[in-house]
Amino acid sequence: MSNNVNYFEIGTPDPAASKAFYSGMFDWPVGQPSAVGYSMVDGDRGGLWDTTAMGAGNWAIFYVQVDDVGTSVEKAVALGASIAVPVVDNGAIEFAHLLDPQGNRFGVWRPKDA
Repeated sequence: MSNNVNYFEIGTPDPAASKAFYSGMFDWPVGQPSAVGYSMVDGDRGGLWDTTAMGAGNWAIFYVQVDDVGTSVEKAVALGASIAVPVVDNGAIEFAHLLDPQGNRFGVWRPKDA
């Protein structure tokens, strides 16, 4: 399945900008924030946490399985991302690490046998 993750969480002091980026990149719906600034993303697959009240840290820990790693990297760059680790092909998988416009690291990957 394309654009699928197992689990992820994004911490950001600018939730509006993060919401715009990830919604644009993967078409993920982002829910309304809870009382503590946590919004569910794509149902219950992950969350977007407004870190303003706790020191304004940034983090993102997840990999997204995509149909085409190179095309996904190009799309991310067009949306304002930068490349942290260029596309790697280790024989079994292809992957890359990207930094979103707020500096959060994420990965895109695909198995070579799919």
